[in-house]
Amino acid sequence: MQDVDVLKALANEKRLITLEWLKQPRLHFEPQVDGDLVEDGVCALLIARKLGINAATLSEHMRILVQAELVHAKRIKQWIFYRRNEERIAALKQGLFASL
Repeated sequence: MQDVDVLKALANEKRLITLEWLKQPRLHFEPQVDGDLVEDGVCALLIARKLGINAATLSEHMRILVQAELVHAKRIKQWIFYRRNEERIAALKQGLFASL
């Protein structure tokens, strides 16, 4: 993972709002049939619906976030669930402020 991947991931409003929603998934998403919103993450379909985009567009946004290691992806049955990588985000915040 390179710094450019993180910058690319954070340079999009839909990805930023998705990261914000995933910080408190129970507040922003309805309960799911499969997977716990916090432990397993939020189903891709719920994220796409809330963003008002199709599954293919969401898949590209989430691919970028996963590549930047800002989110974890987990497959349950035929669905992909996403949750924030809090350790990575904390390290990025610490590193950003240390360099200023």
